[in-house]
Amino acid sequence: VDVAYRGCALHMAGHVQGVSTVCNVDPGLAAIHLTATFMQRRCMTVAFLTHSTRRPDRRLDFVIDHRFVDVNGLRLHIAEAGPVDGPVALLLHGFPECWYSWRHQLTALAAAGFHVVAPDQRGYARSDAPANVAAYTMLHLVGDAIGVLDAVGAEQALVVGHDWGAPVAWNTAMLRPDRVRGVVGLSVPLLPRSAGRPTEGLASRFGAEHYMLYFQEPGVADAELGADPERTFRVMLASVSGGRKPQPLTAAPGKGFLGTRPVPEALPGWLTEADISAYVAEYAEDAGRGFTGGLNWYRNLDRNWELTAAWAGATTGTPALYIGGADDPVVLGLDRDSIEAVLRQSLTDLRGTTLLAGCGHWIQQERPDEVNTALLEFAARLG
Repeated sequence: VDVAYRGCALHMAGHVQGVSTVCNVDPGLAAIHLTATFMQRRCMTVAFLTHSTRRPDRRLDFVIDHRFVDVNGLRLHIAEAGPVDGPVALLLHGFPECWYSWRHQLTALAAAGFHVVAPDQRGYARSDAPANVAAYTMLHLVGDAIGVLDAVGAEQALVVGHDWGAPVAWNTAMLRPDRVRGVVGLSVPLLPRSAGRPTEGLASRFGAEHYMLYFQEPGVADAELGADPERTFRVMLASVSGGRKPQPLTAAPGKGFLGTRPVPEALPGWLTEADISAYVAEYAEDAGRGFTGGLNWYRNLDRNWELTAAWAGATTGTPALYIGGADDPVVLGLDRDSIEAVLRQSLTDLRGTTLLAGCGHWIQQERPDEVNTALLEFAARLG
């Protein structure tokens, strides 16, 4: 089964073939488990870190601490919640997002005893964004994940990634299994390395208008997405939400990417005007960089493929979990068994493959209760 090229799995074709080409591994949620002490905290107020350098966020109905950490010569912003002595859960966002996409998981996991850490990854929102496009390879991104763990004093962590964050999670488990107690991928599954360059595969399969190819040219998509961030978030978050008519992930001459999809008349139920405003505000703190940092991740598809050749055919025996949305363009048209068959090529101890009916691309935001329950139950079963 060639998951990358079946049905409408356009998004996966780029993310997995280009970004996670190496990721033939998925160290699952290995030794993280909820102790009796942590379980008792489920019904207690979440204990938040109060270091003087941290800035509390009160835009939500709970407090999340914010601070900056120095990682690999960059200043990265992280959001934190939960007991400082709890097992660490590292949450890695996708495009075009930031720490805020994990708002529902920060409290739920913290209440269960985890020290939850959600960074703005390099190039995003409040974190630094190197000017050099080549500074956004998968090796850099994995290095950042490890650097964040070092910064919070964690020897190991549960690593959870969504969208672009999923390939980073898979590859972190692959390249540094000693630091990953378990990994969970949302939306983007782990696929074996492709035989050829990802951009060539995208062009031959989907044509030159595929959105990942449109994103390749520096400055073009940057200008379009950055012209009106509020419209960008509104269109992108709504257009691939569950329950919406699937739209081709393409860019059209004279219309760009956003012009191929309408501005929604109403937001989906899981997304509020306050959420849109929060994303816009987070990106307003990026010193005018807009979406360029995140777009530079796409501009390393072929470079990642070149750098990860040594891991072709690699497997891992670490417990693993995958959660997808049945309406997500990444896996649209694929059934659970087909996805699982591909995952098992690289994951010898896959503990679960779940497709949430009626769920679109933004899985942890659209269905937070189900995702939180799945994460906690998976962790508890690991002993």
